[in-house]
Amino acid sequence: MEKQVDILIVGAGISGIGLAAHLSKNCPKRSFAIIERRESVGGTWDLFKYPGIRSDSDMSTFGFNFKPWKKASVLADGASIKNYLSEVVEECQLESRIHYQHRVLNADYDTHTHKWSVKIENAQAKTETWVANFVLGCTGYYNYDQGFQPEFPNQDAFKGTFIHPQHWPENFDYSGKKVVIIGSGATAITLVPAMVKGGAGYVTMLQRSPTYIASVPSIDMVYDKMRKYLSEDMAYKLTRARNIGMQRGIYALAQKQPKLLKKLLLNAVKFQLKGKVDMKHFTPDYEPWDQRLCVVPDGDLFKILREGRASVETDHIERFTETGIQLKSGKHLDADIIVSATGLNIQILGGMQASIDGKPIDTSKHMLYRGVMVSDIPNMALIIGYINASWTLKVDIAAEYICRLLNYMDMNGFDEVLPEGNATELLDDTVMGSLTSGYIARAANVMPKQGKHGPWRVSNNYLADRKDLKTATFEDDILQFKSKVEQGKVNGKKVKPRLVS
Repeated sequence: MEKQVDILIVGAGISGIGLAAHLSKNCPKRSFAIIERRESVGGTWDLFKYPGIRSDSDMSTFGFNFKPWKKASVLADGASIKNYLSEVVEECQLESRIHYQHRVLNADYDTHTHKWSVKIENAQAKTETWVANFVLGCTGYYNYDQGFQPEFPNQDAFKGTFIHPQHWPENFDYSGKKVVIIGSGATAITLVPAMVKGGAGYVTMLQRSPTYIASVPSIDMVYDKMRKYLSEDMAYKLTRARNIGMQRGIYALAQKQPKLLKKLLLNAVKFQLKGKVDMKHFTPDYEPWDQRLCVVPDGDLFKILREGRASVETDHIERFTETGIQLKSGKHLDADIIVSATGLNIQILGGMQASIDGKPIDTSKHMLYRGVMVSDIPNMALIIGYINASWTLKVDIAAEYICRLLNYMDMNGFDEVLPEGNATELLDDTVMGSLTSGYIARAANVMPKQGKHGPWRVSNNYLADRKDLKTATFEDDILQFKSKVEQGKVNGKKVKPRLVS
C-alpha cells in the first residue's frame, strides 16, 4: 500500500528539522513527513561520537533564526546541539512526522502525474512506496557510512588500534596511550586537546601541511550581559547580527586583502604559542579561506602544545610499522592508537538514486537555482549550507523561500515547478565555490555545478542571499509552472487542484 504526502523531507538533521519547523509554521495546510535513516534526530550531531565533537561556528548563527541559543557559550558540544534540535522537534510538534530507521533507496518523478514515487526501506528491512509532490533533500553532503580513508603504505603491519573518527568505538579507553592523529582539519584540532584532557598519555598531530587556525573565546561576555537586560529574543538577534557581520567581514578581507588577513592570523597564533612551538606547523602555503578557517575555543590546542602534552609533526608518511608510523624525514612516531582524521566522502541526497520517468539523474550535471532548487528537475530542492559561514543561515532563508514558493503554487493551482536550466551557464566549478580542501576536490563528480550568472551562481554570501530569497519573484523566464488539473469552476466558484494529500 502506498503512503501519500505532499512533501517528503529526506533527513532529520539540522537542515531537515529546520525546514520542517518552517513548513509547520508557514505552510500549515501541507502534509509532510521526514524520512530519517538513524534512530534519532541530529544527523551529524547524532553520528559523530569522537572526543570533543563540537561546532566550529558560533551558536548565535548556527542556531535557527526562530529559536535563540540560550547559553553564553560561543561554540557548543555535539550533545548540546542535538538537545537543541530535540527541543525544536518538541516545540514544533514534529515527532509524529519523523519516520526513524527508514532509508530512502530511490525516487522516480512521473512527469504525467507530477509526483515522486519514492522507495524506502523501513525498520523491518521491508520496502515501502511513498508518493509525494515534492522531495526536499536535507541530508548534508557526506557519506554517513564511510569517511574518506586513504590507503597508507603497509597499514596492516600496525599492531595497535586504528580508528576513523566517523566510527568512534563506544566507551573507547585511550587513557595512558600514545596517540597519533593524522590530519590537520577541524576534527584533528578538536581531537588533540580533547584526548589529552581525556587522559591520553601523549598525542601527536601528524599533518602533510598546516591549516589556518583562529582562537575564539569560549564565552560571549557581551551576549551574556545583554541577556540580563534585554529579552532573550532581542539579545539573540543583536548577537546574531553582529556575528554575521564579523563572519562576512573576515571572508571579505580574505578575498580583498589576503596578505593582511594572513599576517593577522599568523601573528595571533605566534602570540598563543609564545615561542614554544615552531611556527612552520601553523603557516599554510595557501591564502586564508582557500580552505575553511578552523577555530579553537580559548586557544585550547595552543595551550596543550605549549605545555608539551602534545606535539605537531609536518611530514609525509613513508609507511606504517608494527609500533607506529615511519616518516619520510626518518623520524618514527610511536603509537598505541592511530586516528585517521582524513576527511569525508561526499554524497548527495544520502545516496538516494533519483530519476525522471526512469531516466537517472546525475547531480553533477545540474546547477542550483538561487542556491536552492535543482535545474531541470521538477519539484525538488536541495539544502546545502554555507562554506564560509554557519550552515544554518542557509537553512533558514532557503526554508522561507521554499514556503513562499509552495504558497504561491497553492494560490495559483500549480502542482509542478521546474527551474529550466541553460547549458551555456554551466561551469566546471561546484557550488562549494573556491575552496580547495581535499573533500571538496573529491566532490567534483557528485556536487551540482556553479553557473556563470545569477540566479545560477551560488554566491555563498548570506546577506546577498537573504535579500534575494526574500524578494525574488516567481514570475521569471526560468521557473516553469504546470498544473495537472486545469483550474475551473464548480457551482460558480473557482477551485484549485489539490496536491497529493
